[in-house]
Amino acid sequence: MEKKLYTLIVHSENIAGLLNQITAVFTRRQLNIESLNVSASSIEGIHRYTITTWADEDMVKKVVKQIEKKIDVLQAHYYTDSEVFMQEIALYKLSTPAIFANPEICRTIRYYDAPIIETNEVYTVVQKAGRTDEIDSLSKELATYGCVLQYVNSGRVAVTRSSAEQVTAFIESLKD
Repeated sequence: MEKKLYTLIVHSENIAGLLNQITAVFTRRQLNIESLNVSASSIEGIHRYTITTWADEDMVKKVVKQIEKKIDVLQAHYYTDSEVFMQEIALYKLSTPAIFANPEICRTIRYYDAPIIETNEVYTVVQKAGRTDEIDSLSKELATYGCVLQYVNSGRVAVTRSSAEQVTAFIESLKD
């Protein structure tokens, strides 16, 4: 079966050690986590894990089932890119002298619509929000200029294209 990038969204209570349990599921299946973002969700007291991994559909189904078996996990679901809205944010710390020496660097930054958020005589910090492919393209282009001092990427954050959070109905059913 063909591997593709899946986004898993896991809802849980905020319990210490749960992240370790979730990542252990990936380790046992020998799946690499491409990105991981953990934050509070739109539901008070519930946290949301957004995880991306390359897998085939059978494997990702098994992973989701294993994650859902964890006692503190409320629900876990997987999605393809067409089923979610997603964004990432990247910060690039660039050499200011290199930017002044090569106007192509500024053109590249403008082309990617990446705002400069800090600058001084030593470095300039550029921010790029967008899809993974846009961020990767900017990274590759900046690397060709030899001006990148540091680079960091947030990983994916995503919301489903459905009108409501799937876990909301589940929580409501527990109240009945």
